[in-house]
Amino acid sequence: MMLAPDLPGFADPVADAQATFRAVLDAMARPGTIHAVAPGLDAPAPLDPATAALLLTLVDPDTPLWVEPALAPARDWIAFHCGALLVAVPEAASFLLATVLPPLDTLRRGSDEAPEEGASVILQLSALGEGTRFRLDGPGLAAPASFAAAGLGAGFVAAWHANRAGFPRGVDLLLGCDTRIAALPRSVAVDQI
Repeated sequence: MMLAPDLPGFADPVADAQATFRAVLDAMARPGTIHAVAPGLDAPAPLDPATAALLLTLVDPDTPLWVEPALAPARDWIAFHCGALLVAVPEAASFLLATVLPPLDTLRRGSDEAPEEGASVILQLSALGEGTRFRLDGPGLAAPASFAAAGLGAGFVAAWHANRAGFPRGVDLLLGCDTRIAALPRSVAVDQI
């Protein structure tokens, strides 16, 4: 039997989850835009409040979740608050929680008939709005836009090009840092500036 973790989830589970879900939808609709979430959420180490808010909003017993070993200290909190079905290998997950981008080509990509079955990676970064600069183009952007983040890794652009090549199949990224989120849906083109 798992004991309840010391830290609570959202202060107002319904309103806070709805607000975070709206921020996720807006972030997916407008790639690279940064949105505030998780006001007052006391996340368990080593999770940032934004990452914890994404988990509380998107993960449930019907969404298999893989947790990177570096984030394993938060597994009990995740299991208790999200009821998450924790899986041992990234390839089996609908959602992945990581601080280092896993190889996108090994993850669930969905199919042409069911692209929604592609995995989503919740990636906790060291910075949003600063760091390496990227040029974004595609659906949701009236014109090419710039985006900056620290922690995506040296091979990110090449991995993203390969991910996008199979559209509508592919993997989506939800990025969290401190109390802010952004998203890179599989439909967006990304190049380093």
